[in-house]
Amino acid sequence: MNYFKNIPALFIATICCLTIISCAKDEGGKPEEEGYQPTPLELKTPTMFKQILDSPIIPSDNPQTEEGVALGKKLFFDPILSGDKTLACAGCHIPAEGFSDSRQFSPGIDGIEGRRNSMPLFNLAWNYKENFFWDGRAISLENQALQPVVDPVEMHNTWPNAVSSLQAAPGYPELFSEAFGTSTIDSTMVSKAIAQFVRTLISGNSRYDQFLRGEIELTEAEQNGLDVYIDETRGDCFHCHGTPPNNLLWTDNDFHNNGLDETFDDLGRGAVTGDPREFGLFKTPSLRNLAYTAPYMHDGRFETLEEVIDHYSEGLVYSETIDPLMKAVGEGGVQLTEKDKQDLKAFLLSLSDESFINNPDFQKP
Repeated sequence: MNYFKNIPALFIATICCLTIISCAKDEGGKPEEEGYQPTPLELKTPTMFKQILDSPIIPSDNPQTEEGVALGKKLFFDPILSGDKTLACAGCHIPAEGFSDSRQFSPGIDGIEGRRNSMPLFNLAWNYKENFFWDGRAISLENQALQPVVDPVEMHNTWPNAVSSLQAAPGYPELFSEAFGTSTIDSTMVSKAIAQFVRTLISGNSRYDQFLRGEIELTEAEQNGLDVYIDETRGDCFHCHGTPPNNLLWTDNDFHNNGLDETFDDLGRGAVTGDPREFGLFKTPSLRNLAYTAPYMHDGRFETLEEVIDHYSEGLVYSETIDPLMKAVGEGGVQLTEKDKQDLKAFLLSLSDESFINNPDFQKP
């Protein structure tokens, strides 16, 4: 009789076990492997970022974890994702160069060069408009990480081939299991891991940051350069790059035609949207780390900051889509004095963060 009295309890216990097993499956229907407990990881956000900027963008389906970041870092520096296993993400986004490339155009695995300079990578977790690349064609860091692998000018691979290489590589299935709970690798998990690592690339310790924290004083040249930067009749830089200290990103993450050309071989944002009003518009780059990220502009046409400043001073070119913010285009530019040019350069260089390019957390493992 006692046996039959226990039947309901046994039935309930069985149902509970089946429910637990069912809930252990991920969104792809694969059961999570035993021991899957990724460790949450909080971004090392500078105090001033927390005070001035909104919270970083962390997708709900891709939270930061120690295991995910470690995997993403390994993938970022590993050429295994390229078609011939010779080119890693870090091949065009070099830590010592602000995660950019000092070459005007980075060659892909076939030796073919693109027509745009490699964009630097830092503080991208605060890109609230979520537009990546010079033309904004990627709508998230995860989406951005997917594209270079299959680009014929860059890594020239296919995702099935890249995933197959990872699946067969010693150690990678275990690392994916630790990060995502399954040793069966797919492109989505690869992009999520790389995005997690890229979100940790935070730069917030330049001389100007130290000045804002009250740790140092600006030099006379740097202070005058700041005055030039925010003066609408002189530098007039703040409309696109932000007003300090309210925009610590030093970019509006928007698209502008800044008077480089009269006609366009590269349509920029317009090639993505198809809107003729956006022909020749490119994303505003951050002014941080300019000491390490030459050459400048979307096509790397300017090798020095002096050339950049000269462009805005007396080199503006009119075109039908030129930004209204280029108010001095009729005069060729804002016509800075030589002293103002030198001081503006001094201020711009004060936005460079040596500790960022030397951070051991961001170096090849």
